[in-house]
Amino acid sequence: MANREALRELQIRLASRLQAARTEGLSVSSWLAVESAGKYYLLPLGHAGEIFPWTVVQPVPYTQKWFMGVANLRGGLTGVVDLAGLLGEAPVRTEQALAESSLLALNAALEVNAALLVDHLAGLRGTDAFIASEPPPEDAPAFFGSTYIDSDGKRWQELNLQALSQHTAFLSISA
Repeated sequence: MANREALRELQIRLASRLQAARTEGLSVSSWLAVESAGKYYLLPLGHAGEIFPWTVVQPVPYTQKWFMGVANLRGGLTGVVDLAGLLGEAPVRTEQALAESSLLALNAALEVNAALLVDHLAGLRGTDAFIASEPPPEDAPAFFGSTYIDSDGKRWQELNLQALSQHTAFLSISA
């Protein structure tokens, strides 16, 4: 219990520092940039939780292919979702590729006990890291935000994890 309170205090301090930096006009990273199945995504820092290295995931029968199973993260069982699979990609997951991947837990404030499998963490990004942006396509899922384009021409899709965590597809893991 004391660990949770210490973690909450840390999150509160970080949030107040980010707010202070915004009011002082400093550039603040607002996204965690990740790669999954060759695509690039921006995840809001406020929606992201702790990052874990790949660990053993126990499969759960009769679930969607993108629901990998459950993992023991810090003593609690957490559902593991293959981000690329959820978004319609069909990545090949070898043991070596999994060993190099990460699990990104969703922030506890979202009240969903889940973690996303991502292939690569690409660091923090702010709007100043991009040269252009486009609104999401009309047929895009509700959790898609703008697409940002960096100076190398890479297209980064913003994902609203709060909206994703409440989306029907995300909540319907049964096959």
